[in-house]
Amino acid sequence: MRWTQFLVPTTKETPKDATAASHVLMLRAGLIRQLAAGLYSYLPLGYRVLRKVEAIVREEMSRAGALELHMPVLQPLSIWEETGRTAAMGDVLLRLGGPAGDWRTQTVLGPTHEEVVTEIARAYLSSYKQLPVNLFQIQTKFRGEARPKSGVLRTREFLMKDAYSFDADKAGLDASYQVMYDAYCRIFSRCGLPYVAVEADSGAIGGDVSHEFMVLTDAGEDTVAVSESGDYAANTERATSWYSSCSESADSNAAPQPLTQIHTPGAGKVDDVCAVLGTTPARMIKTLIFDLHSLRDSGGKEIEWRGWVVALVRGDHELNEVKFRKVVKTALADELILGLEMATPESIEKLTDAKVGFAGPQNLAERVDKLIIDRDVSVMTNAYSGANRTDYHVGGVTAGRDFPLDGDKAVIADIRTVVDGDLSPTGSGAALRLKTAIEVGHVFKLGTKYSEAMKAQFLNRDGKPQPFIMGCYGIGLNRIVAAAIEANHDANGIIWPLTIAPFEVLVISLDPRDEHVARTAAELHDQLAAAGVDVLLDDRDERAGFKFKDADLIGVPIRVVVGKKSLAEGQVEITLRRTPGEKQLASPASAVEAVRDLIRNAGSGA
Repeated sequence: MRWTQFLVPTTKETPKDATAASHVLMLRAGLIRQLAAGLYSYLPLGYRVLRKVEAIVREEMSRAGALELHMPVLQPLSIWEETGRTAAMGDVLLRLGGPAGDWRTQTVLGPTHEEVVTEIARAYLSSYKQLPVNLFQIQTKFRGEARPKSGVLRTREFLMKDAYSFDADKAGLDASYQVMYDAYCRIFSRCGLPYVAVEADSGAIGGDVSHEFMVLTDAGEDTVAVSESGDYAANTERATSWYSSCSESADSNAAPQPLTQIHTPGAGKVDDVCAVLGTTPARMIKTLIFDLHSLRDSGGKEIEWRGWVVALVRGDHELNEVKFRKVVKTALADELILGLEMATPESIEKLTDAKVGFAGPQNLAERVDKLIIDRDVSVMTNAYSGANRTDYHVGGVTAGRDFPLDGDKAVIADIRTVVDGDLSPTGSGAALRLKTAIEVGHVFKLGTKYSEAMKAQFLNRDGKPQPFIMGCYGIGLNRIVAAAIEANHDANGIIWPLTIAPFEVLVISLDPRDEHVARTAAELHDQLAAAGVDVLLDDRDERAGFKFKDADLIGVPIRVVVGKKSLAEGQVEITLRRTPGEKQLASPASAVEAVRDLIRNAGSGA
């Protein structure tokens, strides 16, 4: 391919509102063009990268035994109602508009395809003899992203590989999950990504086990906790830490002191209270109140209930709402929770008889539905908290004496977000470090969440109907492209891994008006192409410096430079984009084989 016949609209200027390196470089290198917020066209150079990523994903999925199909983007709302996910997905689920009763009002643009693939399994998989089966597709997804940003990292339309396994039992699911996990490791390694697999929360997809594949980068929107020894890694939505019954926040060996009320006028925030009391946040208990709206059974009759759930965390810790909501769901398993939101000021005052900022756990248990106590709070002695009296706090608060640690109302659980420096939960003593990351893949053990809801069953060995045991496995192809750039770039531009580069080799004709230079460059291009090398010839009539800057920007891994000076000495220059200062000289006759050797030896590190 010749540059003069290709579309590579490079630019020197940093695009407005682009901050992530991948966003800036994809726009500057002419890989993409923004059409509207969260919507991008892939230009020829960028599309070549995307197709190479797609080819790697398809090869590894097929190698893992998955069968490719293609499911529609348009989906009937009714199948989402079967699983009850219309509420869980919220505004992320894009619905078509139209007049009342029109077909469009009952149609959505698929953000994922669990329901659709389960409908296929329900129709065609009737016996255990047909299992296991893993079905995958590479398909466009649509999500109602309220704040698209960072280029193709967060968009409203994107390309995704989603796979779904169907097994007869848990052992089968475990095996299918491991096969997909291993396939993902191969995919990300082949794409040149420095990834880490972390334990993750399943979110709206569901299931009880999941892992995310992350690329650590400052441009990421996720935060992961990784131990310094490498023995533990998890998304902070799920991450936990080593727990000891010895609290660092209060002297657990000291004799509990009587409760003492302290006047703290206007000091409702932790830092303000600490300043007044002369203490630290680690010695305080935050009392977080949530309004509960649920349906519960009362003497065989379902009633609508409104009450409170209270969370207790240390003053220097933050409540992890993902963990907290899971604990509440388990603690109130007999109820259908319709709503669980931070309490309004009016509701807080109704419960505590105090303004916002002065709530404490004392005497609340009998008035709330559940008191969820973080593990670190459960060992606190002589701590400080709100006094349930406006402008007052109390000292001497002791767990187990001033609020219960057992009984029908109290639940002790890990409900906080880990902090940098916490210790690994493995007991190794290694510190956890918080790092930002880009999620490029996610695997889930779904269990029977969808098959039970949609009555998707097969006949087991005993001839009895049984729901499929399912797994779900997703990869964001656009995110792989962006993550590769985030992990492989410098001040001058992109440094593509060889496997997904738009071209493997760039031949630069420095003096295209010189017949010998132009002919040699063209011959090298043609010979490389004939040898199966993906090659681009820069045959533009531009200054050498201009061409080199473009070459650095688009990041082709291997560069062959043909110029009058070197050619007069019977040589051409071969360099790697990753190590531009290291030059290899070769005769035009041997240059093709030298390049092929680099491709064979360099792999994704080129």
